[in-house]
Amino acid sequence: METGELVKLSESPWGAHVDAFSPDHTKVILIDDYTAGDNVLYLWNKGKDEPLLLYGTPLKDRNEETQVPLNAIGYCNFTNNGGLLFYTALFNDTYGLGYLPIHQPSEIKPVNISKIVHEGYGEFESLKHINGNRYALKYNIDGCTWIYEGTFDEKALSMKLDNVICGKGELSDGMLKEFYYDKNTDRYSLSFSTATSPTQIYTIADEARTNIKQHTNERVLGIPNEYLSISEDASYISFDGTRISAKLYLPSPELNFTGPRPLAYYIHGGPQSQERPDFAWFSMPMIQHLTLNGFAVFVPNVRGSSGYGLNYMKLVDKDWGGDDRLDHVYAMEKFLPLDTRLNTNRAGVVGRSYGGYMTLMLAARHPELWSAAVDMFGPYDLITFLERIPETFEPYYNLVLGNPRYIWRLLIQ
Repeated sequence: METGELVKLSESPWGAHVDAFSPDHTKVILIDDYTAGDNVLYLWNKGKDEPLLLYGTPLKDRNEETQVPLNAIGYCNFTNNGGLLFYTALFNDTYGLGYLPIHQPSEIKPVNISKIVHEGYGEFESLKHINGNRYALKYNIDGCTWIYEGTFDEKALSMKLDNVICGKGELSDGMLKEFYYDKNTDRYSLSFSTATSPTQIYTIADEARTNIKQHTNERVLGIPNEYLSISEDASYISFDGTRISAKLYLPSPELNFTGPRPLAYYIHGGPQSQERPDFAWFSMPMIQHLTLNGFAVFVPNVRGSSGYGLNYMKLVDKDWGGDDRLDHVYAMEKFLPLDTRLNTNRAGVVGRSYGGYMTLMLAARHPELWSAAVDMFGPYDLITFLERIPETFEPYYNLVLGNPRYIWRLLIQ
């Protein structure tokens, strides 16, 4: 019964965000997340004063020797038999499913996922309950979205994927913005964008999930669609053998540019983020603007980017401008000059936020590589950056970047 009463569940400088609640609203899963993948779960029970530690080691209980496996637990769902089904990195660096009996929370078990049909590099991205024992599983493969419907067998701890909701046909080679499932009509509604199309709204109503209906026709006004650039894979192996996912956008042949194209080298923010084929995100219209004006645009997701597993994303922790910088240098010195369609002697580097910081780093330390550099609101000094951030940001940045007071002591020794 709804009473309108406001109930305090918990408080924490690390989030204590609500990740799931039971159907009767008597149980809530709360998560503290310290850095990427380092999560601690709590169970709030109605009538109890304090949440119960369910899984993980709170930061206050650790010391310098404490080894904590990165679990990345999230997207929790209460199951019919008193368990939790969730997304986790405990059994797979590119994430998968785990199951935890609430009465035995230390015994997390893997859930087998079968009938995957996509190929490529990427990761499992999220889990959402649909109806009964049916779930929607979302994947990010080479930056593009795949969504499956699956059936969960709680006894066998298996998830069998049945239907592809997104990733084939009209809903392919792009990024899903949101989706909603309506139980009453057994129908999906989705918003989906690609590198050349603004976000469109679709519905899928049939049981086989193949009858896709597009309801909008958003478009770039005044520019024929054939003038926009479709990316090609430009992934490469970096200086230490690490695979770097990348895309290359070339001017459309319809524009009749000839000869090797000057290069715009675009670096995303984050650093734990990813550039994806998504016209609804501001960088894609900028990339298309550059190709319309004759530039080739190289867009790498170097180490530290999300979308390629937890370990790959964590490589940038406390190494901002280290090996990730060398990934960019290797691309400019060894990889891109091999493409005769590009004129790497006429190259400019551009980036926003962390990409702006990396732009400044590359321009200052490797000026011979660039004819131009454009920093969009990137920090120019990490120590002063740490000193200026809001107090609420400090705990996180002290863990992933370093404590500025400690850094100053090292510099003056």
